Amino acid sequence: MSSMLDVVVVGAGPNGLTAAVELARRGRSVAVFEARDTVGGGARTEELTLPGFRHDPCSAAHPLGFASPAFSALPLARYGLEWLHAPLPMAHPFPDGTAAVLSRSVAETAASFGPRDAGAYRRLVAPFVPRWDRLVRDFMALPLTALPRDPVTLARFGLAGLPPSTWLMRRFRDDRAKALFAGLVAHVIAPLGGIATGAVGLVFALAAHTGGWPVARGGSQAIADALAGHLRDLGGRVHTDFEVKRLDDLPPARAYVFDTSPRALARIAGLGRAYEGYRYGASVFKIDYALDGPVPWTAEAARRAGTVQVGPGSKDIATALRAASREGRAPDKPFLITVQPSLVDPGRAPEGKHVFWAYGHVPNGWDGDLTDAVERQLERFAPGFRDLVLARATAGPPQLAARNANYVGGDIACGAADGLQLLLRPRPSLRPYRTAHPAVFLCSSATPPGPGVHGMSGHNAAKAVWRWLRTTA
Repeated sequence: MSSMLDVVVVGAGPNGLTAAVELARRGRSVAVFEARDTVGGGARTEELTLPGFRHDPCSAAHPLGFASPAFSALPLARYGLEWLHAPLPMAHPFPDGTAAVLSRSVAETAASFGPRDAGAYRRLVAPFVPRWDRLVRDFMALPLTALPRDPVTLARFGLAGLPPSTWLMRRFRDDRAKALFAGLVAHVIAPLGGIATGAVGLVFALAAHTGGWPVARGGSQAIADALAGHLRDLGGRVHTDFEVKRLDDLPPARAYVFDTSPRALARIAGLGRAYEGYRYGASVFKIDYALDGPVPWTAEAARRAGTVQVGPGSKDIATALRAASREGRAPDKPFLITVQPSLVDPGRAPEGKHVFWAYGHVPNGWDGDLTDAVERQLERFAPGFRDLVLARATAGPPQLAARNANYVGGDIACGAADGLQLLLRPRPSLRPYRTAHPAVFLCSSATPPGPGVHGMSGHNAAKAVWRWLRTTA
């Protein structure tokens, strides 16, 4: 690397790799530097329990990845990425053995809520389903600096989604629909009463109806590997086992793009206290299981769903989120998000065996053990679950932070996704990807549109870098 590069990217998560690919596609010379020995960030796959059981240490189901305009514009299938869909994207079981479902079919979803709420649900989502492709491009880009493709639909979506999810849930009379929506909001670890949490629930619901909540064949690592493979074919370079502590550690470049937490960027780039006010949110306690058979859910729908929310009621979910996010304690009855990848990807485990993944919310930095509470919850809805456990790998906030430096205190959203910080990340600005250093940019999940394996933060940041490079040529 004797000559100056156009762009150096620090961090090989989905956003960093997407930014690198977008810039390389435009003819820029790009190199990526990753501290770990593999690319991936929150999209990795490892044998965490027993040989032959391939687990995703973080993200496993990818509704926003499948819907991502950034990923859909790239030939990732050519590099091995294949999406696999369970018969149901998601199920939310109840103690009586029934379940509400999030189906590809709006009608099936509405029917699972019961006759009192079926019509209200259809009316809620009907305006957006046929316009999803344009809508997702508008709200996953940066509407503050670009004209929306469908301003009327985007405005209608804002009216429904910008209020707290608790307002949206008032449309429903029974708790089945309310509980399912509360669980959707919990995917970004946001208290239910926060601004724009209604939009969170709507986005996940619409993603299911229009595309599904798939897993990647072979594990989430396939997403990162496909991006890295495409980057190399475009002439970009990827360096692993390369920890960056200051800008001088890197080769000279015209621009530097960081797929890191904002505070890590400030430390490396010498920006002092630039992001001192950035808040990190609650964490999770995650368990990866090697199982001797499929999870014995009482609810039939849960046996067909790629993702299963274990609540059960909206008040239970709100209580668990409040305990972890506001009260500084682990909930006695955690709300669980679970994924069963081997339901549709049997190659993830030896024949007849399964991998399974579950997490509950805990305070940032919490160092306790939630295993018993998690498994008591699972036993309520899948009696005999513990009898199937061959091995488990647990990871609380300290372990999550050690695996991924972006997860400060174990915050897998790379920053609290509540209040104005849900919308205006990492701080209120029309140029969220720019920093006080003119040649340094931020592209992690700490920037819009926020958490998830979708690459759109990297895609949006790459546009900002491209514009800046053109003005400084």
